Amino acid sequence: MARAGLTADRVTEAAADLADAVGFENVTISALARGFGVADASIYSHVKNVQDLRTRVALRAAGELSDRVTSAIAGRSGKDALAAFAGAYREFALAHPGRYAATQIRLDPAVVAKAAAALRGNETTSSLLRAYGLVEPDLTDAVRLLRSTFHGFTSLEAAGGFGHPRDLQASWDRIIDALDGTLRHWPASDARTDRDPAGV
Repeated sequence: MARAGLTADRVTEAAADLADAVGFENVTISALARGFGVADASIYSHVKNVQDLRTRVALRAAGELSDRVTSAIAGRSGKDALAAFAGAYREFALAHPGRYAATQIRLDPAVVAKAAAALRGNETTSSLLRAYGLVEPDLTDAVRLLRSTFHGFTSLEAAGGFGHPRDLQASWDRIIDALDGTLRHWPASDARTDRDPAGV
């Protein structure tokens, strides 16, 4: 272990890189060990099992995505912020398919609650939508709209699922226009019983 220079952080980073190369679902302890040129036991000295390893990759990836979108929207507002957020999300999903897949798995809420980077990403998204005047439960509905739209588009794009000759960027830009319009004119709901923590 000492010769290999292994640490939990280095193992997690290598697992994230492996996920991008071969797919998140194909990340295993044995594959990592082969990459480092060590026995499986050396990896187990730093992670409990493959589930622990994948959780670490998911949290790391969530932090990296959070950093990207937070940096992208800094100093922006309204549609400009939405477009920057969406662009950073799309770029990350396409450039790092394994890491992106890791961000989609369901994690223990107690684990997420201790992950500052992941929480920062949630707050960035909420802040973006609160700027449109949305509060709960509409805010959660809007988060789900953005997430499903961005995930659906990037997943189809990555798989080569768009066969029409229409330029993808042109479609993406129009989708952002449509989302901005929807967020600015969010339909009223009779079910708005929750209150925004800030009282807005």
